[in-house]
Amino acid sequence: MVILGNSNKRFSGVTSTMLATLPGTAKQCEVAILGKHHIPGSYRVLGFWEMVKLCRQAPVDGGGHVFHARRNDEMIQALIAKKVFGAQLHILFTSTAQRDHSGFTKWLMKQVDGVLSTCQAAAKFLESPPQALIPHGVDLQEFTPVEDRETAWKSFGHGGDFGIGIFGRVRPSKGIDLLVEAAIPLLQADSRPTIVIIGETTPKFQAYRDGLQALIDEAGLSERILFLGKLPFAEVKRYFQAVSLVTALSRNEGFGLTVLEAMASGTTVLATKAGAWEEVIREKNHLIEGYEVESVRKSLSKLLNQYDLGVEGELNRKYAEAHHDINREVAALVAEYQKRGA
Repeated sequence: MVILGNSNKRFSGVTSTMLATLPGTAKQCEVAILGKHHIPGSYRVLGFWEMVKLCRQAPVDGGGHVFHARRNDEMIQALIAKKVFGAQLHILFTSTAQRDHSGFTKWLMKQVDGVLSTCQAAAKFLESPPQALIPHGVDLQEFTPVEDRETAWKSFGHGGDFGIGIFGRVRPSKGIDLLVEAAIPLLQADSRPTIVIIGETTPKFQAYRDGLQALIDEAGLSERILFLGKLPFAEVKRYFQAVSLVTALSRNEGFGLTVLEAMASGTTVLATKAGAWEEVIREKNHLIEGYEVESVRKSLSKLLNQYDLGVEGELNRKYAEAHHDINREVAALVAEYQKRGA
């Protein structure tokens, strides 16, 4: 059996990657999830003590139980179950962080049976090479292009000839300020684009958002740079299909699925070199050097004035089909699980 950690009540990128690979994994392995948060009703969910009881004995078929953790507290849960209560577990941990790990995290990783990573940018922060490098993929049936992007955009009623989107929680690490400050003079000179900012603002970052809104209002662009807040997943997918350009301007990122989701949706992408974006993006000219407003403005202006966004988006979809199908990620994960008897 494969047991997937699921410790965070708040939906996050880690949650999203686990859920994205869940259907394919469940077709090839017996799967259960430790924690009910965000899990569809068709999958088996375990509580901690239920997992311990289940895993105290090796499976009757001679295989093994594999616990896949993606967070520190999930490693802790698995290690307590194994070391304290005798659960028969092979523990895998996927490390995506692109920073020096704390001493405690390093200690936890030394206790588990295997460490995986998702990209070279994250792997270089590990003390030892990962046992496997498994990049995230994207569900090409979940994220698809639309036949008529102009009509899709107009259906939202935001105005402008086309949309520019940025997706993620509203906070400095996501670079929302880079987009707003870079775009203000461009939008004052170009009436075609409207910008939509899609993501939750938590109370901690309300002042950050208010400051950006003040800049927008002062520039007279309150109807062309829009904070839409947190939206249902189905609506988010529609925006990926409707905007002509997705900007991904994070200052730091674990992996950054928005770029792959945009590419699969047939949308042009402009990104910083955070996360795995330098490794997965198709057109290296669409990567921004540094995290300065002027660099973002220059790259954004070049895209808007020198490229056909529709053609770039079509090329992105083909590239995603060729290189970033989620079935590749599932196959690599299942291979790691099966090595350990699952």
